[in-house]
Amino acid sequence: MTARRPMFGTTVPRGAAMIALTAVALLFAFPFYYIFVLGTWPGERVLELPPHLVFGNGLSANLEVLLERVPYFSSFLNSLGIALTQTVLSLFFCTMAGFAFAKYRFRFRKQLLGFVIATLAVPGFLNIVPFYKMMVAFGWINTWLPLVVPGMAGAFGIFLMTQFLAHGLPDELLDAGAIDGLGEFGLLIRVVFPLARPGMAILGIITFIGSWNSFTSALVFLPDLSKTTLPVVLAALNSRVDNNLGALMLGTALSLLPMMAIFLVFSRQIISGLTAGAVKG
Repeated sequence: MTARRPMFGTTVPRGAAMIALTAVALLFAFPFYYIFVLGTWPGERVLELPPHLVFGNGLSANLEVLLERVPYFSSFLNSLGIALTQTVLSLFFCTMAGFAFAKYRFRFRKQLLGFVIATLAVPGFLNIVPFYKMMVAFGWINTWLPLVVPGMAGAFGIFLMTQFLAHGLPDELLDAGAIDGLGEFGLLIRVVFPLARPGMAILGIITFIGSWNSFTSALVFLPDLSKTTLPVVLAALNSRVDNNLGALMLGTALSLLPMMAIFLVFSRQIISGLTAGAVKG
């Protein structure tokens, strides 16, 4: 009896694979570590050569500068609230729209979906002037609404969830739910949402990071520095004549923490969703 040959050629020893993966992980993690290190050094020493690879003694001074010159923590909470609100609303409405496009057959369905996808080709800054006039007319300036409402049902999110549900949601489960007496909203809550978690995890990560890093919209629609978001506040800190690079690095490092947390939470959902249907043959 001949031994089975590896599917992809020569197998890699487990130890060598772990060493290689660890090296790659450390390589990608180093920039995050380095920015936290720079946040603990005084501003005048941030650009010194050779570069600092260990933590310094300027953390308290940088934090004091950060809190005195700009409303850092209020803008941090504003960014977190806007990003979480937009992410939750986007997951709900994009999944609902994707479910309709993927599983229902109605007149002009393909044309409407094509129109939604076509809007991705239009740069967002082209409509900022008419959109700003609309927000002024609505009285939404210096509120979260201009940053949250347009992203509730984005074209990319609808397209992503449509493609995911079209191939990842069996029609038999919908039929079984309908036989059990579930209505349309019941199918959405009890069948679609649980099975769509991997796709929703990807959309959640993309939406949260995009909202968290949004600069132009916050700059235009939240002109009050006490009500604006973190990217605008960090830009204001960097634009000062006597800017402190250590405080800027510390503020940037702290702004990475929510994105790391969101990525870790949603990445677990992606992995669990991908392995949920795996069975041993």
